[in-house]
Amino acid sequence: MKTNPNLTIAIPSNGALYEPTLVFLSECGLKVNRENNRRYIATIPFLPGVDVLFQRSSDITGKVEDGNADLGIVGYDRYLELKTNNKPTMVLMNQLGFGACSLAIGIPDSWVDVTSIADLAEVAAEFRSNGMTIRVATKFPRLTEQFFMANSISNFSIVPSSGTLEIAPEMGFADIISDITSSGTTMKENRLKTLSGGTIIKSECCLISNNISISTDSFKSEAAEQIIAMIKANIQSKNFYQVKANIKSGSLSELTTLISTSLKFDHISLPTISEIHAVNDTNLFEITSLIDKKNLMESVNEISSLGAYNITVEQPKYLFKLPDSDIQVN
Repeated sequence: MKTNPNLTIAIPSNGALYEPTLVFLSECGLKVNRENNRRYIATIPFLPGVDVLFQRSSDITGKVEDGNADLGIVGYDRYLELKTNNKPTMVLMNQLGFGACSLAIGIPDSWVDVTSIADLAEVAAEFRSNGMTIRVATKFPRLTEQFFMANSISNFSIVPSSGTLEIAPEMGFADIISDITSSGTTMKENRLKTLSGGTIIKSECCLISNNISISTDSFKSEAAEQIIAMIKANIQSKNFYQVKANIKSGSLSELTTLISTSLKFDHISLPTISEIHAVNDTNLFEITSLIDKKNLMESVNEISSLGAYNITVEQPKYLFKLPDSDIQVN
């Protein structure tokens, strides 16, 4: 267990998740300052006392488990595969919005009659009757085994592999594979196909923590809460737009009544109304409202129908403490 008084967050040091993780943190206002690519410790200038530890993705879960890091950003699939059940770690957020992929079964195209996981179960039974087992090449033996057993497939053997899996069936050292895929293109190019019901898990990057190292240190607890709050607020803000518009009305009470009786509030928050100035004895007001992103145009049309004009739309960078009574987050 480390004795570093700073809060440490472990992130990928290379590979497909390296740049996206840095971009994500920067968008959350947590820009990482790394002196050079040979340095494995960096800082977040915005948060003094917070260290960033660059590690291989496969090592991040272990670093958080043993307390050498307090927080970690890692693929949810890798976390589930590598976590130790009796260690004090947990997933704080399992969908950070990047690194999306699936762990799926890939079988040879030549198995033309096998299109579903149920078909694969029948093939496994045929292998058994012939004294053979289905060999599965994978980098995720735990998740693969759990999936097969849950689908009543017990006649299989795991072929651990750290290299390229797609060539395993063609080279003859495995019959099928269990591998990470984003679009399925690589499997198709290697004469493999996925199965209906053959997705083991859908994954994206997640935020994990060491419960003990954070909860027993007040500074780390406060720093972690700030990081988590900023990440959540940034992610939540992407679901909404802030809409501003000008509208003329005889009085504030008249406008308030018009808005409360005319707008639907299942996808638009109760607007804030502020007086701008008076024109020809008619008061001019600005209304500001938070709108569910997927209902933007419907909401803009509603506001426009009240006589509003100069309607502007912006996406907030952060959205903290959204009231449950205003807009439902999906």
